[in-house]
Amino acid sequence: MYFVASKILWLFFSPSNFLFLLAAFGWLSLLLGKTRLARLLLLPSLVILLLIGFLPLGDRLTEQLEQQFPAWQDDGRPVDGVVVLGGGVNVWSSAAWKALVLNSAGNRLVAMADLARRYPSAKIVFTGGYGSLFGQELSEANEIEQHLAELGISPGRIVFERASRNTRENAVFTKAMIPRQTNERWLLVTSAMHMPRSMGLFRKAGWTMEAYPVGWNSAPGFDESILSTEVSSHLRSFDMAVREMIGLIAARVSGQSDALLPGP
Repeated sequence: MYFVASKILWLFFSPSNFLFLLAAFGWLSLLLGKTRLARLLLLPSLVILLLIGFLPLGDRLTEQLEQQFPAWQDDGRPVDGVVVLGGGVNVWSSAAWKALVLNSAGNRLVAMADLARRYPSAKIVFTGGYGSLFGQELSEANEIEQHLAELGISPGRIVFERASRNTRENAVFTKAMIPRQTNERWLLVTSAMHMPRSMGLFRKAGWTMEAYPVGWNSAPGFDESILSTEVSSHLRSFDMAVREMIGLIAARVSGQSDALLPGP
């Protein structure tokens, strides 16, 4: 129920969708002669869309999230296990073209291949089933398993958790299927922006892990642009950052995490 509710609510209340819906209702009100209501809906929605679309507001929010956990540093100590979160594969394109098609979170798979090579005795776990509400149900884990050779990984090297649909289920289902010994050293691999929420959920599920963030979207010290012609890019950046922040709040309020903004 939580999974379905979160997907439906985000469909309507993601910032860009919500603002476009307000603008559409504003235009409809105008056509129906309700000019006062039209002004109340159109003006705020269009102004906010312009601000989000042309100013790097999403970039600044993303930067704050990505700075919570620094890049992992190899100190020479052995690693006993690695958990890699799903979300890096376009499952429909992969199935259609019978090839591994990565998306913007594909760095998670690159890190999985790298860590499997660097730590040959470590247990590598990939967790990810079908995380969409609509469309043909395809398992991300199944798609990756068919293309391990393309990642330079031997068959049988990866343990797959195939049932999870969101990050909380990643944590709970993986914890249930992996027996762990005391004092083992485990890494959690996911996108840097997603790491705070992921660490909060995994800690609450009983995992003691080290963060291995990948796929940074911000560039502190380099991205100094104020205006941009890529409105769609800024809108998506803002949507994704707000989604993570809402997820952090929901996890804390629901008791799925012990911290509002987890850190090291």
